[in-house]
This record gives sequence, C-alpha cells and structure tokens, in this order.
Amino acid sequence: MLLLNLGLEPCNRALDLQHRLVAARREGRIEDVLLLLEHPPVITLGRRGDESNIVASRELLARLGIEVHRVERGGDVTYHGPGQLIGYPILDLRGHRQDVGWYMHSLEEVLIRALSDFGVEAGRLEGRIGVWIGDKNIVALGARIEEWITYHGFALNVSPDLSHFDLVIPCGLKEFGVTSMKEVLGQAPEMSEVRKSVVQRFSQVFGVEIRQAVLEESLVRRGDLGSCQGG
Repeated sequence: MLLLNLGLEPCNRALDLQHRLVAARREGRIEDVLLLLEHPPVITLGRRGDESNIVASRELLARLGIEVHRVERGGDVTYHGPGQLIGYPILDLRGHRQDVGWYMHSLEEVLIRALSDFGVEAGRLEGRIGVWIGDKNIVALGARIEEWITYHGFALNVSPDLSHFDLVIPCGLKEFGVTSMKEVLGQAPEMSEVRKSVVQRFSQVFGVEIRQAVLEESLVRRGDLGSCQGG
C-alpha cells in the first residue's frame, strides 16, 4: 500500500484527486493508497446530509472564509479545518474483506489505537459511527464504496478550532459534543507524530506494508498518476 503525505489541500482539489485515484485503482494502474492531509476550513455535507444542520448563515461562513461542499460520502454535516488529520484510504476491499461493517469498524480500530499511543483513551459509542470520548466525538467517519473500492474516510481532531464546530450540528447529532487531542491532553502533539502513529496502526489493523509515495505537484494538477510510486 502506498502513502501520500500531503499538506493543506482544498477540499475540492482533494476530492478530484480521490476520484482519479479510485479510477486508477479500479483499472489496476496503482496499488491501494492512503492519503493523509489537512483541509482549509470547510463544511461538507454527505449525500443525504440535511442543510438545516448548518446553523451559521451563508453570510457568516463567507466572512469566515469557510466553504460548503456536498460530497458522496455517507453521514451528515462535518466541519474540517487545519489541525485536523484527514485520512482518505483508497482500498480495493476485494483484496481485504468485502464487508462494509468490517471496514468501518477497522477504521475505528486504527484511530482508537493511534489515540492510545498518546495516552488518549477513546472508544466506540453504541449505535454511532466514529470514535468517542464519553459523549464527545474525536474522530468522524464517512466513507464511500464503489465496486468495493473505498474513498473518503476519517477526520481526527488533533488541534482544530473547536469553536468552528458550533457553526454546524456535527453529524446531525444535537445531543453530542466534539473534542480534540489538544483539549484532552492540554496541549497538542506534533502532527507529524500523529501521522506516523496513524500509519503504523493502519498497517497493523489492515495487515499491509505501507510505503511512502511521491506525487509531484504538477502531476496532481493535471491528474497524471504516473508518478504515484512507492519508495
């Protein structure tokens, strides 16, 4: 499996890259890929997301520079921003296990174990997807699976601006809160260390060897995936 460690990527550009990677994976031109990145402030709506769960006015969002995008993943409304580690696994589940529930629970397990590496005790909440600390969400999950190939994925709150979550009703769940590693620990761990932990735990849970890959900026822009090679 290849790892693409990217920086701060706009949501629409990252989505376009996912679409290209999914197509390449479907055609057998690349291996499975794990994308890790951050987004500038953005609100995304799942394919059946309710726009009424965006409680801020469009005028306020515009003043804050926060875009709104509807995407293909499951789930409702989610906020993404700097300080949040986003993971987009492009996996062909035919090479793993053709089971949506297994896949989602495996993603949860990756993040539960990664959080434990930093002394954060998190777990599942019965009847709810994601990773939780009590009744507060610390990892949001939302996936799309087409012909058993996955995209979209998870968002781990390392040190985002938690006040931005007040602009929405996260996942449409009024009764639950949101937290972060920074809030739990008192200070945020280095994002680079969190990335390392997530990669190690992903490798462990999914039973794959993960190799760093390089995707040149110019090739990302024009969608030529020829340089998506491990090293």
